[in-house]
Amino acid sequence: NKLEHSQPKLKIGQKLNEGKTKQIFELVDQPGLVLVQSKDQITAGNAVRKDQMEGKAAIANKTTSCVFKLLQESGIKTAFVKQQSDTAFIAAHCEMIPIEWVCRRVATGSFLKRNPGVKEGYRFSPLKMEMFFKDDANNDPQWSEEQILEAKFSLAGLTIGKCEVDIMNRSTVAIFEILEKSWATQNCTLVDMKIEFGVNVKTQEIVLADVIDNDSWRLWPAGDRSQQKDKQVYRDLKEVTPEAMQMVKRNFEWVSERVKLLLESQSRGRVVVLMGSTSDMAHCEKIKKACTSYGIPCILRVTSAHKGPDETLRIKAEYEGDGVPTVFVAVAGRSNGLGPVMSGNTAYPVINCPPLTPDWGAQDVWSSLRMPSGLGCSTILSPDAAAQFAAQIFGLTDHLVWCKLRASMLNTWVSLKVADKKLQACSV
Repeated sequence: NKLEHSQPKLKIGQKLNEGKTKQIFELVDQPGLVLVQSKDQITAGNAVRKDQMEGKAAIANKTTSCVFKLLQESGIKTAFVKQQSDTAFIAAHCEMIPIEWVCRRVATGSFLKRNPGVKEGYRFSPLKMEMFFKDDANNDPQWSEEQILEAKFSLAGLTIGKCEVDIMNRSTVAIFEILEKSWATQNCTLVDMKIEFGVNVKTQEIVLADVIDNDSWRLWPAGDRSQQKDKQVYRDLKEVTPEAMQMVKRNFEWVSERVKLLLESQSRGRVVVLMGSTSDMAHCEKIKKACTSYGIPCILRVTSAHKGPDETLRIKAEYEGDGVPTVFVAVAGRSNGLGPVMSGNTAYPVINCPPLTPDWGAQDVWSSLRMPSGLGCSTILSPDAAAQFAAQIFGLTDHLVWCKLRASMLNTWVSLKVADKKLQACSV
């Protein structure tokens, strides 16, 4: 087994673990990190059927590296660090939680066997969550939440209790929705998916770990099961012939090529912040910084609708004329003429985000709230929230922005959950 390294200075230590499709090695010079090396093996039915598929390790590694990059750029906490070679990636060392978390959008496969009477294609909204205990000898039995809690797993010093199970449950749904939204840009339905979590040995934090590759999900182009591109094709083979294996490999390659496209934005948009004077610069910089965190370009301009309405409308025309979808944010305190004038003269969305001062702020805000009829101008007082609202508008057409919003929602929920757990520990 040769390990190719793009960087020769990687010192491989002992093998920590070996599964059906990969090996985990310690990295001598980098404590807390491991090398995840893929194998050319493909298996089905807990390795009842197994075959060598030349090139599978590289295909799987490429797929999983792209998926983890997408999730990480969205803001999901994962064990992935970076792709190391064609067939290996570096990850944080985790102690794995022995549960497969399965998330389903469309009923198919084992769900139909376990739930007779449900027709294939039944859509779950909200998503259907299931848990399976990793136990090959007993065919990975389905477990309830109660069974997981009663197992009292303890990994890397963290006991898996109600809080941790809730976090993994919530995270699985968010991860599924992010990948579902991303695959939809390629006209592919993400039917279902299985993932695993680990406890980072350094931080004791629960993170998405293991791999997400073409063994992990069902993918139906155009929502059509007959076009499926996932491992189900291999599971369904009547007999394994060289021709059949070539077809399976072509499907895996198709997925590994397509998955790169998920990292590309589908549409471009920008926020243009108009301020009445440079005294509002600090307020506007906050809007710009928040826009940048969503990956949205943000331009700052100075113009006064009171003192130079002709210039305000000229600036507006400049951004309407190049075809880039734009959200305007008007930053004007005191008497806000800027937002209403913009809103009355453009078909693009306009958000008022007035900087409120302690003296007259309470009175000034009405100039942003009380609009003449025919103006659809919204008012958001927090600079961060104004940027978030602009991101939600762009998120309707740009999956990468939507994914950041979705991950941010999850992270807020998790941090509240963790804070509550800590507080309870203190109060007891």
